[in-house]
Amino acid sequence: MENIFEEIRRYNLWDGENLNTGFIRTYYLERISGLTGNKLIKVLVGQRRSGKSYVLRQLINLLITQKKVRPGNIFYVNKEYSAFDDIKSSSDLEALFKFYIDTIKPSGKIYIFLDEVQNIEKWESFVNSYSQDFTREYELFLTGSNSRLLSGELATLLSGRYVEFEIFPFSYFETADLSKQKPSRESFINYITTGGLPELVNISNDESQRYYVESLKNTIILRDIVERHNIKDPTLLEDIFKFMVVNIGNLTSINSIIKYFKSRQKKTNYETLSSYAEYITDTFIMHKAERFNLRGKQILGGECKYYLNDLAFKNYLFGFSPADMGYNLENYVFNQLRRLGYIVNVGVMNNFEIDFVAKKPEKTLYVQVSYLLSSPEVVEREFGNLLRIKDNHEKIVVSLDEVKFSDYQGIKHVHPWELT
Repeated sequence: MENIFEEIRRYNLWDGENLNTGFIRTYYLERISGLTGNKLIKVLVGQRRSGKSYVLRQLINLLITQKKVRPGNIFYVNKEYSAFDDIKSSSDLEALFKFYIDTIKPSGKIYIFLDEVQNIEKWESFVNSYSQDFTREYELFLTGSNSRLLSGELATLLSGRYVEFEIFPFSYFETADLSKQKPSRESFINYITTGGLPELVNISNDESQRYYVESLKNTIILRDIVERHNIKDPTLLEDIFKFMVVNIGNLTSINSIIKYFKSRQKKTNYETLSSYAEYITDTFIMHKAERFNLRGKQILGGECKYYLNDLAFKNYLFGFSPADMGYNLENYVFNQLRRLGYIVNVGVMNNFEIDFVAKKPEKTLYVQVSYLLSSPEVVEREFGNLLRIKDNHEKIVVSLDEVKFSDYQGIKHVHPWELT
């Protein structure tokens, strides 16, 4: 354990090192730091390479610089680094933590940061033990790249004792801040034709950017999922991902995917396709929008829509054409609503559809998305569908028109960069 400990010292701040905190993600820092100072477990989830580790380091830096926590009271493990390869199980983690206590001898409250914790076997027992310990003060921060990080028995066990934050790749506003640009139609179009993966900011060459996005996709699809679930047909898994990307914003069902593959002489079945699609959304690379019955106020089974967590996976791997602009805009609006804390579904009533029904405890928002309101017929369709909903919740139409339309019978027209 001593050899491992010496190796990981450089990733902690016990010897006075400085942290590389990168671009400060103020939105997440304010939300998470506002909930520190208690025994709630802070869980950061999200797609690989979305910036979770940087947010953790920024939280560590905030604790040290603003809350005056001693560096020796912070214990940091990142399972993405080879230095931590020997920490394979909760017992290994427990041994390392006790060695840290004996060696560093921290006094007072200890802050435990576990990055990509799902890569430690039976990590739940460690987390449960120290989050419950009443003999000494501990505060735990976790990250993971799988939506089932806290599920089943553990979720029940920790019920009411953890708070979860989803970390997205850079938003449009963050990329504008990075490039010191004011929000505008031109910079927004550039964003939805590239994407917001943080690492792309440091890669200037188009070919290198495409290679990076391909490599990240392969890590998520062909490594994380295949290894975690012992996938027997990785080619089918990747083909399903391609199908989901190509059909962004279209109503899709498992049966429609089966028909698609059968038409190409590829045999499969409902159970396999359903499982594979679920594995893909579990990694956060794609999200599912269920249909919501506006009259019955309930989720409908069967068809749903899929959206990418970041448009880089579409734009770099499958190409971008002007015909994609509307789909990319719809994908952006879906993600932005989720960033703002809404649960987002597709609204249906009788024979018409509302692009998004966005809900959070204090607010419901109905949203229609159109690339351009290019004709009276389009205006009538987008605003007219919203007028059919007979309640007083806010209703908006989002488009990329160069000019803004006046309110239409109480319905607002907004540009996507005004969706905050």
